[in-house]
Amino acid sequence: MFWRLCSLLAMCVLLPACGQVWNDPYPAAERGRNIMYTAFTDRPKHLDPVQSYSEDEATFLYQIYEPPLQYHYLKRPYTLVPGSAAEMPVVRRYDAAGKELPEGAPAERVARSVYEIRIRPGILYQPHPAFARRSDGSSRYMDLAADDLNDVRGLGDFAETATRELEADDFVHQIKRLAHPRLHSPIFELMAEYMPGLKTLQKQLAEEAARTPGWIDLSGFEVPGVEVVDRLTYRITLKGVYPQFLYWLSMPFFAPVPPEADRFFGQPGMAERNLTLDWWPIGTGPFMLAENNPNARMVLVRNPNFRGENYPCEGMAEDREAGLLADCDKPMPFIDTVVFSREREGIPYWNKFLQGYYDASGVSSDNFDQAVSMTSQGEVMLSDGMSAQGIQLLTSVSPSVFYLGFNMLDALVGGGESVEGQARARKLRQAISVALDMEEFVSIFLNGRGVPAMHPIPPGIFGARDGEAGINPVVYEWRDGRAARRGMDTARRLLAEAGYPNGRDAKTGEPLILNLDTTPGGLGDKARSDWLAKQFRELGVQFVVRATDYNRFQDKIREGNAQLFFFGWNADYPDPENMLFLLHGAQAKVKDSGQNAANYRNAEYDRLFEQMKGMPDGAERQLVIDRMVAILQQDAPWLFGFHPKAYSLQHGWVLNRKPGSMVRNTLKYQRIDLARRDAARAEWNRPVVWPLALVGLLFVVIVAPAVLHYRRRERATGVVGVR
Repeated sequence: MFWRLCSLLAMCVLLPACGQVWNDPYPAAERGRNIMYTAFTDRPKHLDPVQSYSEDEATFLYQIYEPPLQYHYLKRPYTLVPGSAAEMPVVRRYDAAGKELPEGAPAERVARSVYEIRIRPGILYQPHPAFARRSDGSSRYMDLAADDLNDVRGLGDFAETATRELEADDFVHQIKRLAHPRLHSPIFELMAEYMPGLKTLQKQLAEEAARTPGWIDLSGFEVPGVEVVDRLTYRITLKGVYPQFLYWLSMPFFAPVPPEADRFFGQPGMAERNLTLDWWPIGTGPFMLAENNPNARMVLVRNPNFRGENYPCEGMAEDREAGLLADCDKPMPFIDTVVFSREREGIPYWNKFLQGYYDASGVSSDNFDQAVSMTSQGEVMLSDGMSAQGIQLLTSVSPSVFYLGFNMLDALVGGGESVEGQARARKLRQAISVALDMEEFVSIFLNGRGVPAMHPIPPGIFGARDGEAGINPVVYEWRDGRAARRGMDTARRLLAEAGYPNGRDAKTGEPLILNLDTTPGGLGDKARSDWLAKQFRELGVQFVVRATDYNRFQDKIREGNAQLFFFGWNADYPDPENMLFLLHGAQAKVKDSGQNAANYRNAEYDRLFEQMKGMPDGAERQLVIDRMVAILQQDAPWLFGFHPKAYSLQHGWVLNRKPGSMVRNTLKYQRIDLARRDAARAEWNRPVVWPLALVGLLFVVIVAPAVLHYRRRERATGVVGVR
């Protein structure tokens, strides 16, 4: 019996080496299927397209919904192309008398702009119980009683689903939802500036909501300036001229939402079961949400009713060499399912990527040195270990800016009302801009993943110049063919010109004290605070960190009680207006509740902004932007900081993946080489059985003598008993 046990132990040790790997975290039923595996760290809060406005939510929404327009996947600069629209919208502009103006007419002459959008015929929604009907044509699930929901816990508990064709009214219905008082769309105020009818509708809906506790039938309301022309065409009229509106038409805010969705989810008892549009979106896109457990796992599956779309055949010169045109004109999506697993910590996420169980990964500070190496010239290269595994590194400059803001309402850094005070404060801000070496900050705290910002406009967006013409002359000079930061001597000179020689007020002798308002764990953590204090100390200025909780910090910003603060902004669309508006006087945080957190006002800048935002890209617009940028560089309401660089890793079996922060509906383009992935997983996750064999051998060595001794004793006892 003992030797049989030893044989069984040996089989248990050796047999797994011939089968599946032991550490596969996914169900056996998923093996070999056309599934992409990825992870998410922050649970999405909103999946209703009227409310969602964050990157972690966009990961899902842009795969499910199909707005009228989308960005071309491969072309740079970013180029808009039709999505659910049949062609690009027809735009007509009219003056105050109703006369149509030619294209390129001055913005000040345009009283209204009319966008006519025709959608593709034959587009169908994903299968959904909201569309299900009885044999007599009546809605199957629209008049449910409380007892009908007793056994319902998810959409899968509804036995019947159906679909219908996309119509123009679905887009108009979603625009109405922007004004819904119970939904609180984050873009309502901005859109209402150009679509005044939204405020009219909001007032009407607020009155209706006060009378009606449940679902509100929006079909009984109209949005002045928005109309359905025919079943596949609708028209939007904007006040004045707003060329950037086309970019908004590529976002889920303007994606279609069927009225049936609101009626279905608006029934009593639905919200208590998480049966809402905010939890279960309904779209016409290439994927649909099949599983929503944001604490553990979310799953997108191919929409069987997707209209079909072919992979692009045009791109940039380098795309063909990168293999990004190999699937030219093939039908998409290529992937059947996308599984998102929740990873709250970086180490498990990273280890699963290295084992091949995630197809792609970001690069955090913790694993940067393992993934990336820097050459002596400062170039970024994939480490040898990563290259040996066939892992690829993708990098791009994000259309974002991270900056140190000066509150212009603060008497010290803003200068107050007097011309003399403002001149002194300007020199002070310039001195700080020179003294705080943001290249060093990026090198130390971000592993070099950032590009110095010369102004608010990130590289790749119209208006950002390259080379010597693109530098900030206050902070940099052009030497030996590159931008070189001015030294601390320049900063001290500017500080003295501001009236603070050696960091003391020339009139009173009091030391200059500057306060950074922040939140714990942000720029207020000790390492970063120590670095900032060192920079200010070299300038001769005393530096104080005033850390408060997030809500209190937001109150300080809203009320104008902060002095210095760190902020960032991700561009919503690739137009300089979306960055330069952050310093537009009409967007002042305190006075106008806008996004101008520095509360900066400059009459010339504001005049140029109003001129620039309605201009088409071209030489004339560039000249206006150049003048605006020069004003900002001299006034220095921000220390412009840096534009982050996005680093991403992918395994060699992931195909058609191109970085580009503006393009968010990316999953339909990507493809997985399943055979290559399966082979790599098997190679990288071979069971290490020798420790078990060693344990088994030790077990035999230790136990066998005792067993043999016991058996000899039993035999001896048996023989004695026979006698």
